[in-house]
Order: sequence, then structure tokens, then C-alpha cells
Amino acid sequence: MAGLLASGWCRPNDIVVTGRSPERLARLREAHGVDTTLDNADAILGARVVVLAVKPQDITPLLKMISGRVLTEQVVLSVIAAIPTLAIESGLGGSIPVVRAMPNAPSTVHQGMAGISAGRYAGPPHMKLAAEVLGAVGRVVEVPEDYLDAVTAISGSGPAYFALLAEAMIEAGILLGLSREISTQLVVQTMLGSATLLRDEAMHPVELREMVTSPGGTTIRAIQVLEQSGVRAAFLNAIQAAMQRSQELAGGSPQT
Repeated sequence: MAGLLASGWCRPNDIVVTGRSPERLARLREAHGVDTTLDNADAILGARVVVLAVKPQDITPLLKMISGRVLTEQVVLSVIAAIPTLAIESGLGGSIPVVRAMPNAPSTVHQGMAGISAGRYAGPPHMKLAAEVLGAVGRVVEVPEDYLDAVTAISGSGPAYFALLAEAMIEAGILLGLSREISTQLVVQTMLGSATLLRDEAMHPVELREMVTSPGGTTIRAIQVLEQSGVRAAFLNAIQAAMQRSQELAGGSPQT
């Protein structure tokens, strides 16, 4: 919501936000100037896009609240992890266009990445509208729904991986005698610059690594240690585990 408003894609009076906490809604209303309500069914009246953004275990009661209220002229955009479009369509009843998406946290600063997939009743116009919404806060790729668990594991959870890496590098800088402030600046800007090179120059990661790595130099020594420590394999295993967890949640496995 913050990203959409900041991008100018919509105005505060175009948005109605629902929630269970009056205090939380009051803060959002004060911060962003949007309309708020505790009534989910009331919120969707007249909306072009109905965004479902709840925890996976809360989807069933939510669908019961709005079933029969959502119209076929509307687009339901679900950003709920792991819940397939079929489950949402079944819960809503009728031929409701449902688009499932997995955006990520950088959407709030217009640098998000989202994968989207069409449900049975979502055609090109519905996908275009969903992509327009998410494209206002980042980039969008369309993938078959079977691959959305992989999208979740890579880009949905991805910011946490980079945050963990940044944390480790910052602590290393402190260990080497740098202040936390300087170490943080060095790490964050290096990550941002590297990502920009990979994206804007369409550079393959191997190209960037080889650009920085001199024979017998400091970088190759560090990479040798990382490879010996199994960092590459750890990332492969971790992302596969995240995907498996997404699949478990889709099957109703309790959260841990």
C-alpha cells in the first residue's frame, strides 16, 4: 500500500484497508490517509482489485466472510504465501478471476520483485491489471502456478538471506577493526552496487565474480574459504527447504 501510494499509481481515497485491530487501522489511516474498516465484505464494494493479504491459516474464515460478495468484474489479487488459486476460487464460489502473486519486502521502496500466476478464470486483462499494480512497486514476472513455491523460496524469502549475509559481513568488518557505521555503509552500498551491475548491465554473476577476482589475490582466497565451507551448497539446500515449507503450508501443515 505504501509503495502504491508513493508511486502515484493510486490516491489514498482509492484504497480501503481492512484489519482486525482498530488501533492498527487508526495508525494506517493517520499515516496514509486511506479509508479503513473492520468489515471485509464492506471493503470490497466497488473495488477494481481485491487484495488478499493474510496469513495462510486465516484464509478460510476470510473467504467465508466475502464469498458471494466478490463480483466477476473484479480481480482478486492474492499475496498469501502457499495458498493455490484453486482453493481461493473454491472458497469464493462462482467464476471469480483470481491472480496469485508473491511480491517481496522491497516493494515498499519500489524495488520489489513479484511472480504472478493466473487462476482458471483470470484472462489476459486480469493478468495485465495485476501486473500493473505490482509493477508500480517493482518488477513482475509471470510463471506457471506450480513454480510459485520456488518464487517464494527465492525472491519472497530472498531479502532475509541477503540480510543475513549483510549482517555477517558487517560483523566481519567490526572484527577487522572498522566501526559498525562504516562497516554497514561499506556492505550495504557494495550489495546495492553489485545488484545494479547484474541488473542494468545484464551481467552474469560469473562475469562479475571474475571481474573482481585476480589470480592469487585477496578475493580468490576468500572465495576458496567460502567454497570449502560449503556456502554454495548451503544456499541450495536452504532455498529448497524454503520451497518445501511453502508446499507444506499449501497442504495445511501447521506453522512453525
